[in-house]
Amino acid sequence: MAKQPLILIVEDERRMRELIADYLEEEGFEISQADNGYEALDQVRLHPPDLVVLDIMMPGMDGFEVCKHIRNHSKAIIVMLTAKSEEEDKLHGYELGADDYVTKPFSPKVLTAKIKALLNRWISQEDGDQRIKNQDIEIDEKAHEVYIRGELLELSPKEYDLLLFFTDHPNVVLTRDALLDRIWGMDYYGDVRTVDTHIKRLRKKLGDKADCIQTVRGNGYKFQDKR
Repeated sequence: MAKQPLILIVEDERRMRELIADYLEEEGFEISQADNGYEALDQVRLHPPDLVVLDIMMPGMDGFEVCKHIRNHSKAIIVMLTAKSEEEDKLHGYELGADDYVTKPFSPKVLTAKIKALLNRWISQEDGDQRIKNQDIEIDEKAHEVYIRGELLELSPKEYDLLLFFTDHPNVVLTRDALLDRIWGMDYYGDVRTVDTHIKRLRKKLGDKADCIQTVRGNGYKFQDKR
Protein backbone atom coordinates (compact mmCIF):
# COMPACT_ATOMS: atom_id res chain seq x y z
CA MET A 1 0.00 0.00 0.00
CA ALA A 2 1.28 3.42 -0.93
CA LYS A 3 -0.36 5.09 2.07
CA GLN A 4 -0.78 3.93 5.63
CA PRO A 5 -3.57 1.34 5.86
CA LEU A 6 -6.94 2.59 7.05
CA ILE A 7 -8.37 0.46 9.85
CA LEU A 8 -12.04 0.63 10.83
CA ILE A 9 -12.78 -0.33 14.45
CA VAL A 10 -16.37 -1.47 15.03
CA GLU A 11 -17.03 -1.87 18.76
CA ASP A 12 -20.00 -0.69 20.85
CA GLU A 13 -17.93 -0.41 24.06
CA ARG A 14 -16.34 3.04 23.83
CA ARG A 15 -13.42 2.37 26.19
CA MET A 16 -12.44 -0.78 24.30
CA ARG A 17 -12.79 0.95 20.93
CA GLU A 18 -10.65 3.90 21.96
CA LEU A 19 -8.03 1.67 23.58
CA ILE A 20 -7.61 -0.30 20.34
CA ALA A 21 -7.51 2.95 18.37
CA ASP A 22 -4.76 4.38 20.58
CA TYR A 23 -2.52 1.32 20.11
CA LEU A 24 -3.03 1.25 16.34
CA GLU A 25 -2.47 4.98 15.95
CA GLU A 26 0.84 4.61 17.79
CA GLU A 27 1.84 2.14 15.07
CA GLY A 28 1.09 4.75 12.41
CA PHE A 29 -2.21 3.38 11.10
CA GLU A 30 -5.05 5.64 10.02
CA ILE A 31 -8.15 4.94 12.12
CA SER A 32 -11.88 5.32 11.72
CA GLN A 33 -14.45 4.19 14.28
CA ALA A 34 -18.05 3.01 14.48
CA ASP A 35 -20.07 2.03 17.54
CA ASN A 36 -22.71 -0.04 15.70
CA GLY A 37 -23.19 -2.10 12.57
CA TYR A 38 -25.18 0.48 10.63
CA GLU A 39 -22.55 3.18 11.15
CA ALA A 40 -19.87 0.65 10.19
CA LEU A 41 -21.51 -0.03 6.82
CA ASP A 42 -21.78 3.72 6.17
CA GLN A 43 -18.06 4.07 6.95
CA VAL A 44 -17.19 1.22 4.59
CA ARG A 45 -19.09 2.95 1.78
CA LEU A 46 -17.76 6.44 2.45
CA HIS A 47 -14.18 5.62 3.44
CA PRO A 48 -13.30 2.06 2.32
CA PRO A 49 -10.96 0.52 4.92
CA ASP A 50 -8.07 -1.85 4.32
CA LEU A 51 -8.86 -3.80 7.49
CA VAL A 52 -11.88 -3.99 9.81
CA VAL A 53 -11.73 -4.90 13.51
CA LEU A 54 -15.28 -6.10 14.09
CA ASP A 55 -16.97 -6.99 17.37
CA ILE A 56 -19.57 -9.77 17.15
CA MET A 57 -21.80 -8.97 20.11
CA MET A 58 -23.41 -5.64 19.21
CA PRO A 59 -27.01 -4.46 19.58
CA GLY A 60 -29.17 -4.01 16.50
CA MET A 61 -26.95 -5.63 13.89
CA ASP A 62 -24.42 -8.15 15.15
CA GLY A 63 -20.94 -8.65 13.76
CA PHE A 64 -21.88 -11.67 11.66
CA GLU A 65 -24.45 -9.63 9.73
CA VAL A 66 -22.03 -6.73 9.35
CA CYS A 67 -19.34 -9.12 8.10
CA LYS A 68 -21.71 -10.54 5.50
CA HIS A 69 -22.60 -7.08 4.17
CA ILE A 70 -18.98 -5.91 4.13
CA ARG A 71 -17.81 -8.97 2.25
CA ASN A 72 -20.46 -8.41 -0.44
CA HIS A 73 -18.86 -5.07 -1.33
CA SER A 74 -15.30 -5.08 -0.05
CA LYS A 75 -12.12 -7.16 0.02
CA ALA A 76 -11.00 -5.56 3.28
CA ILE A 77 -9.39 -7.88 5.81
CA ILE A 78 -11.87 -8.64 8.61
CA VAL A 79 -10.72 -9.52 12.14
CA MET A 80 -13.61 -10.44 14.42
CA LEU A 81 -13.64 -9.85 18.18
CA THR A 82 -15.62 -12.38 20.18
CA ALA A 83 -16.19 -13.44 23.77
CA LYS A 84 -16.96 -16.90 22.43
CA SER A 85 -14.28 -19.46 21.63
CA GLU A 86 -16.49 -22.23 20.21
CA GLU A 87 -15.25 -23.60 16.90
CA GLU A 88 -18.75 -23.41 15.36
CA ASP A 89 -18.91 -19.65 15.95
CA LYS A 90 -15.51 -19.16 14.35
CA LEU A 91 -16.40 -21.38 11.41
CA HIS A 92 -19.59 -19.39 10.86
CA GLY A 93 -17.55 -16.20 10.71
CA TYR A 94 -15.07 -17.73 8.27
CA GLU A 95 -17.92 -18.89 6.06
CA LEU A 96 -19.21 -15.31 5.96
CA GLY A 97 -15.80 -14.06 4.88
CA ALA A 98 -13.95 -13.21 8.10
CA ASP A 99 -10.17 -13.58 7.90
CA ASP A 100 -9.27 -14.09 11.55
CA TYR A 101 -10.54 -14.07 15.13
CA VAL A 102 -9.37 -12.63 18.44
CA THR A 103 -11.09 -13.91 21.58
CA LYS A 104 -11.83 -11.54 24.48
CA PRO A 105 -10.20 -10.75 26.80
CA PHE A 106 -7.12 -9.97 24.73
CA SER A 107 -4.04 -7.79 24.86
CA PRO A 108 -4.19 -4.74 22.54
CA LYS A 109 -0.51 -5.41 21.83
CA VAL A 110 -1.35 -8.92 20.62
CA LEU A 111 -4.20 -7.61 18.46
CA THR A 112 -1.88 -4.98 16.97
CA ALA A 113 0.74 -7.63 16.17
CA LYS A 114 -1.90 -9.83 14.54
CA ILE A 115 -3.17 -6.94 12.43
CA LYS A 116 0.34 -6.11 11.23
CA ALA A 117 0.96 -9.78 10.37
CA LEU A 118 -2.33 -10.03 8.46
CA LEU A 119 -1.60 -6.92 6.43
CA ASN A 120 1.88 -8.21 5.60
CA ARG A 121 0.67 -11.71 4.76
CA TRP A 122 -2.50 -11.05 2.84
CA ILE A 123 -1.73 -8.00 0.73
CA SER A 124 1.37 -6.88 -1.09
CA GLN A 125 1.16 -4.61 -4.10
CA GLU A 126 3.50 -5.26 -7.00
CA ASP A 127 2.75 -3.20 -10.13
CA GLY A 128 -0.90 -3.09 -9.11
CA ASP A 129 -1.24 -6.87 -8.67
CA GLN A 130 -2.65 -8.34 -5.47
CA ARG A 131 -0.60 -11.28 -4.26
CA ILE A 132 -0.75 -13.62 -1.31
CA LYS A 133 2.54 -15.13 -0.21
CA ASN A 134 2.87 -18.03 2.19
CA GLN A 135 6.18 -19.88 2.50
CA ASP A 136 7.22 -20.72 -1.11
CA ILE A 137 3.64 -20.51 -2.39
CA GLU A 138 2.62 -17.30 -4.17
CA ILE A 139 -0.94 -16.65 -5.33
CA ASP A 140 -1.62 -13.90 -7.86
CA GLU A 141 -5.31 -13.15 -7.27
CA LYS A 142 -5.61 -10.81 -10.23
CA ALA A 143 -4.30 -13.39 -12.71
CA HIS A 144 -5.67 -16.43 -10.80
CA GLU A 145 -2.23 -18.02 -10.95
CA VAL A 146 -0.23 -19.97 -8.36
CA TYR A 147 3.55 -20.25 -8.23
CA ILE A 148 5.90 -22.35 -6.14
CA ARG A 149 9.39 -20.87 -6.03
CA GLY A 150 8.53 -19.00 -9.24
CA GLU A 151 7.21 -22.05 -11.14
CA LEU A 152 3.62 -21.77 -12.43
CA LEU A 153 1.23 -24.55 -11.35
CA GLU A 154 -1.53 -25.78 -13.65
CA LEU A 155 -4.53 -25.79 -11.30
CA SER A 156 -8.20 -26.24 -12.08
CA PRO A 157 -10.53 -23.44 -10.93
CA LYS A 158 -11.72 -25.48 -7.93
CA GLU A 159 -8.16 -26.41 -6.95
CA TYR A 160 -7.23 -22.73 -7.10
CA ASP A 161 -10.25 -21.75 -4.98
CA LEU A 162 -9.43 -24.42 -2.40
CA LEU A 163 -5.81 -23.31 -2.06
CA LEU A 164 -6.81 -19.65 -1.81
CA PHE A 165 -9.35 -20.43 0.93
CA PHE A 166 -6.80 -22.52 2.84
CA THR A 167 -4.13 -19.82 2.74
CA ASP A 168 -6.71 -17.24 3.84
CA HIS A 169 -7.37 -19.34 6.97
CA PRO A 170 -4.04 -20.80 8.12
CA ASN A 171 -3.97 -23.21 11.08
CA VAL A 172 -7.77 -23.46 11.16
CA VAL A 173 -9.56 -26.81 10.89
CA LEU A 174 -12.05 -26.61 8.01
CA THR A 175 -14.68 -29.34 7.76
CA ARG A 176 -15.52 -31.02 4.48
CA ASP A 177 -19.06 -29.62 4.64
CA ALA A 178 -17.74 -26.09 5.14
CA LEU A 179 -15.36 -26.45 2.19
CA LEU A 180 -18.13 -27.91 0.06
CA ASP A 181 -20.46 -25.01 0.88
CA ARG A 182 -17.81 -22.32 0.39
CA ILE A 183 -16.13 -23.63 -2.78
CA TRP A 184 -18.97 -25.45 -4.55
CA GLY A 185 -21.88 -23.45 -3.13
CA MET A 186 -24.61 -24.22 -0.63
CA ASP A 187 -26.95 -25.43 -3.41
CA TYR A 188 -24.48 -28.15 -4.48
CA TYR A 189 -25.85 -31.61 -3.76
CA GLY A 190 -22.72 -33.67 -4.46
CA ASP A 191 -20.94 -35.95 -2.02
CA VAL A 192 -18.39 -34.55 0.45
CA ARG A 193 -15.92 -37.00 -1.10
CA THR A 194 -15.69 -34.45 -3.92
CA VAL A 195 -13.62 -32.36 -1.50
CA ASP A 196 -11.28 -35.28 -0.78
CA THR A 197 -10.78 -35.92 -4.50
CA HIS A 198 -9.89 -32.31 -5.27
CA ILE A 199 -7.56 -32.02 -2.30
CA LYS A 200 -5.77 -35.20 -3.36
CA ARG A 201 -5.20 -33.68 -6.82
CA LEU A 202 -4.15 -30.35 -5.32
CA ARG A 203 -1.61 -32.01 -3.03
CA LYS A 204 -0.11 -33.87 -5.97
CA LYS A 205 0.38 -30.61 -7.86
CA LEU A 206 1.88 -28.89 -4.80
CA GLY A 207 4.71 -31.44 -4.84
CA ASP A 208 7.02 -31.04 -1.85
CA LYS A 209 4.58 -28.48 -0.40
CA ALA A 210 1.74 -31.01 -0.27
CA ASP A 211 2.13 -31.46 3.51
CA CYS A 212 0.98 -27.86 4.01
CA ILE A 213 -2.55 -29.26 3.70
CA GLN A 214 -2.98 -31.63 6.63
CA THR A 215 -5.78 -34.11 7.23
CA VAL A 216 -7.38 -33.71 10.64
CA ARG A 217 -8.90 -37.14 11.25
CA GLY A 218 -12.62 -37.02 11.92
CA ASN A 219 -12.84 -33.27 11.26
CA GLY A 220 -11.51 -32.14 7.90
CA TYR A 221 -8.38 -30.33 6.73
CA LYS A 222 -6.01 -27.63 7.93
CA PHE A 223 -3.47 -25.48 6.10
CA GLN A 224 -0.33 -25.56 8.23
CA ASP A 225 1.44 -22.20 8.28
CA LYS A 226 4.98 -23.11 9.38
CA ARG A 227 6.42 -19.59 9.42
